[in-house]
Amino acid sequence: MEIRYATNPTDFKHYTGERIRNDFLIENLFEEGTITMVYSHYDRLIVGGAVPTDKPLELEDKETLKTEYFLERREVGFFNISDNKGKIKVNGETYELGKRDCLYVGKGNEEVLIESVDPSSPAKFYVVSATAHKTYPTQIMKLEEATHRHLGDDSQSNKRDLYQYIHADGIQSCQLMMGMTFLSPNNMWNTMPPHVHDRRMEAYLYFDLDEDEKVMHFMGSPEDTRKIVVSNEQTVLSPPWSIHSGVGTKNYTFIWAMAGENYTFDDMDHVDKNDLK
Repeated sequence: MEIRYATNPTDFKHYTGERIRNDFLIENLFEEGTITMVYSHYDRLIVGGAVPTDKPLELEDKETLKTEYFLERREVGFFNISDNKGKIKVNGETYELGKRDCLYVGKGNEEVLIESVDPSSPAKFYVVSATAHKTYPTQIMKLEEATHRHLGDDSQSNKRDLYQYIHADGIQSCQLMMGMTFLSPNNMWNTMPPHVHDRRMEAYLYFDLDEDEKVMHFMGSPEDTRKIVVSNEQTVLSPPWSIHSGVGTKNYTFIWAMAGENYTFDDMDHVDKNDLK
C-alpha cells in the first residue's frame, strides 16, 4: 500500500505542479487482477481500486495496518463504477453489485472477497475505508434508493444530481460518508462557489470521461489556489483546509468520500467567489 503524508497549507504555497500531483493525485487505481490502495494521513483514509478477473481478490494488508485483518478497526465502502456486475463476499455472505451500486461493510468483518460475475468482463470497484470505533451492519444500496439532491442550474454550468449513500440518513457508519454526483449534459462545474470543511477531509474520484477529456481540479487555500489536470478514473485527495472544485471539458461523474470529526454532511464553510485568488 502506498503511503501519502499530510501537508501544512503554508508549505503547500511553495509546491511545484509536479509536487502537487505526486502528493494529491492518484493516477492508476484500477489495474486488472489486483487491488491498488493508497493510505492517506488525512484522517487515515484509504482509497483503492479493485478489478477482479480469474480469481477473487481479498481485502487485506496486514503489513501496513498491523492488524490481524483489514476491518479489525476499520469500515469500508465499495462502489461498482463499471457496467459489469460484481460480487463481494463478507464472511461467506454474497452481495451482488451492479452499475452504481454501493456496499458498506462495517468493523469486525474478518473476510472480504471481491469478485467479478464474469471474469472476462471484470467489474471495477472503488474502495474507500476509514477508521471505525463501532460496528454497523453490512448494507447494499442501489442508486434509486439513495437520497437525491438536485443542485445548480444551466446558467452557471453546474446543474447536477447528487446522491447520498453512506450518510446520517442513509447507510449508517462511524465516520465514512460517500455519494455520487452526475453532471448534466453541457454542465461542467461540480462545486462553484466552493467550500472548505476543516473538520474532515475529502477524496474525489472522477470518471465517465473519454480518454481525451479532462477535469481541472482546483485546490488550495481560497486566497491561493492551484489546479491539477485529472483524467478518467483518477482520484484527488483534498485536505481539510483546501477548496475542492472542478470543471471539465465535458460533463462527468464523480464519487465523493469524506472522513473526519464531523458527521454532518452540510458542515461546510462556503467561500465567496470574490475571495478566490
